[in-house]
Amino acid sequence: QVQLVESGGGLVQAGGSLRLSCAASGRTFSRYVMGWFRQAPGNERELVAAISWSGGVTYYTDSVKGRFAVSRDNAKNTVYLQMNSLKPEDTAVYYCAARSGSSLLRYTSAYDYWGQGTQVTVSS
Repeated sequence: QVQLVESGGGLVQAGGSLRLSCAASGRTFSRYVMGWFRQAPGNERELVAAISWSGGVTYYTDSVKGRFAVSRDNAKNTVYLQMNSLKPEDTAVYYCAARSGSSLLRYTSAYDYWGQGTQVTVSS
């Protein structure tokens, strides 16, 4: 069982930055692929970024490439999402999720555990 708690969301102006954190419970954190998803009102939940067990492999959706960076610290059981050059269209609830497999999959049903979400609002 893994429990995930996100933090770091908030209100920021366009062009600004935020760093999201996701703290995980459990001793096997290093064996989980971690993903950051987001969901805006009226939209489906989409994968924004994902990171492999070791952190050596990452995935980004096209709209955030070059602006967002995902990282993890297995010693601290924490995964991060650094978001730079934020745009109003980045506004959403951001969720972290964990899956016990090794592949960086994009669909929500592949992930076993979810956090409660943190709101990110980017004003223009």
